[in-house]
Amino acid sequence: MNAPSPDQSGSPAVELSNLAFRWRGAGPWLLEIEQFTIARGERLFIRGPSGSGKSTLLNLLGGVSVPQRGSLRVLGHDLARLGGSARDRLRADHVGFIFQLHNLLPYLSMVENVVLPCRFSALRRERAQARSGGIEAEARRLLELLDLGGELFARPVTELSVGQQQRVAAARALIGSPEVIIADEPTSSLDADRRHAFLALLMAECAAQGSTLIFVSHDGALCDEFERVVDLDSLNRAAPVEGPRA
Repeated sequence: MNAPSPDQSGSPAVELSNLAFRWRGAGPWLLEIEQFTIARGERLFIRGPSGSGKSTLLNLLGGVSVPQRGSLRVLGHDLARLGGSARDRLRADHVGFIFQLHNLLPYLSMVENVVLPCRFSALRRERAQARSGGIEAEARRLLELLDLGGELFARPVTELSVGQQQRVAAARALIGSPEVIIADEPTSSLDADRRHAFLALLMAECAAQGSTLIFVSHDGALCDEFERVVDLDSLNRAAPVEGPRA
């Protein structure tokens, strides 16, 4: 199936209108957002405590879940109107994820983990090849930018520190120049020096690629690094519910 092409008409990277989402048909609403827009190329920090709905919002933005009400447009496409396969293809071609728990494959090396998106997306493979002459060369370039070069290239990811694994996950998200980068608490295992260096490199690479960065964290100390900061609690009109909320 062909991937939906991103709308090149100048539409926002993300546009939400009257969005509402809940996990169960009769359960409480977890997210209710009246209007929210993220411009192309913007670097946005979404702040919220644990249970505020941050991960739920990221699942919606990535097309993993769809809202029960309202419109959610990513790169000009209303995700609720796309079938599951079309959302998967849009995500594979145009969205890079940095997961909080990394989701690296333990039996692969760093380079092999980083090039995985290019195995699933011909578009990202072509972009990586155009940038560095080959997908493995582009993986090494990104890893070196993140201070993960040299003898580490062939090392299994199980032998890396948690902070190193987070940086591998960032390189994997960036490879192939996806239009949108979604980062879920990616600095949680980094010390202060590594955290600021990581953010600087992430933002520089997003700027070079023209990617929109949506960075979600509970850590308010990172706010000054971003062009715009949004508190999810002020954006989300859903009433708090008892118990954990993603």
